[in-house]
Amino acid sequence: MTDVLLTAGTRKGLFIGRRRDGAWEITGPHFNAQAIYSVAVDTRGETPRILVGGDSAHWGPSVFHSDDLGETWVEPRQPAVRFPKSTGASLERVWQLHPAGPEAPDVVYAGTEPAALFRSEDRGESFELVRPLWEHPTRSRWEPGGGEGLHTVLTDPRDAKAVTVAVSTAGVFRTKDGGASWAPSNKGVSAVFLPDPDPEFGQCVHKVTRDAADPDRLYLQNHWGVFRSDDSGDHWSDIGAGLPSDFGFAAAAHPHRGDTAYIFPINADADRVPAEHRCRVFRTTDAGRTWEPLTEGLPDGAHYGTVLRDALCTDDADPAGVYFGNRNGELYASADDGDSWQQLASHLPDVLCVRAVALG
Repeated sequence: MTDVLLTAGTRKGLFIGRRRDGAWEITGPHFNAQAIYSVAVDTRGETPRILVGGDSAHWGPSVFHSDDLGETWVEPRQPAVRFPKSTGASLERVWQLHPAGPEAPDVVYAGTEPAALFRSEDRGESFELVRPLWEHPTRSRWEPGGGEGLHTVLTDPRDAKAVTVAVSTAGVFRTKDGGASWAPSNKGVSAVFLPDPDPEFGQCVHKVTRDAADPDRLYLQNHWGVFRSDDSGDHWSDIGAGLPSDFGFAAAAHPHRGDTAYIFPINADADRVPAEHRCRVFRTTDAGRTWEPLTEGLPDGAHYGTVLRDALCTDDADPAGVYFGNRNGELYASADDGDSWQQLASHLPDVLCVRAVALG
């Protein structure tokens, strides 16, 4: 079996799992008592770099990194992510850390609350605010819901200047010129909670992920609604039919197989527990035309563990590993594309984010 590194950020620290010869070992917590809202594993260098967005109740948010798989950690002397004084804003949280592709080997993006995008050119040791998005003419009309965070960053594997981001309560925005200009990209995504259910922006997008085989194909989990785009986000179509609920937070794509993606349905925005109180990941293998529940090895009784937007992921092994953690503190893994599951940990603090990569 492929050696795998698994990271799980929780409300009270980071837990790290290693799979060697098919056996798992979980260690932690690292960053004891800190909420870990974002983790990324950058495999573009000679050794993997783990990037962590921690949030200390005493010291505030910061970005740390490790080049020895979590044995030691480095924090910059000055905060790596900070708003310029001229913005009048202060960092509340780092929601997302995203290494760009091999065409931009040292670039890492950070998505934050307040909703902003930061760009690093030194593998995450320092970041600069992407001002054109911060100063976007629509920003004054973004309406915060339970917070306003930039939680999704997708870089186009064909073009380093093409970046897609998603902001809770603002929607999807895209740049084709390296961040110099940005345009809303929400046509077809519903906003059932607004007087105009089909606005140019203002959708409460929960997560966006990119298809493995077709870079123009994107999957989107909305605050009510699951959608697909076949043109990089110019237009979206509803693919929620066949699901027990089209409300949810998480979405992840298979790392190799086209038309294949995973979501975890939630009952409703006012009832944020698994759909029908059942612990099930749903998979599509035909780009959302049909969905199937994946349950083998998962709890079969009444279940109340909500999976948050970044707490479902895949690795890059073949067959693919699929992972999720929930607010019950449970961590699950599949080594066969989601066909069967095993529980790796229980009684952890709330799981906020999960990331995994194959090593070697």
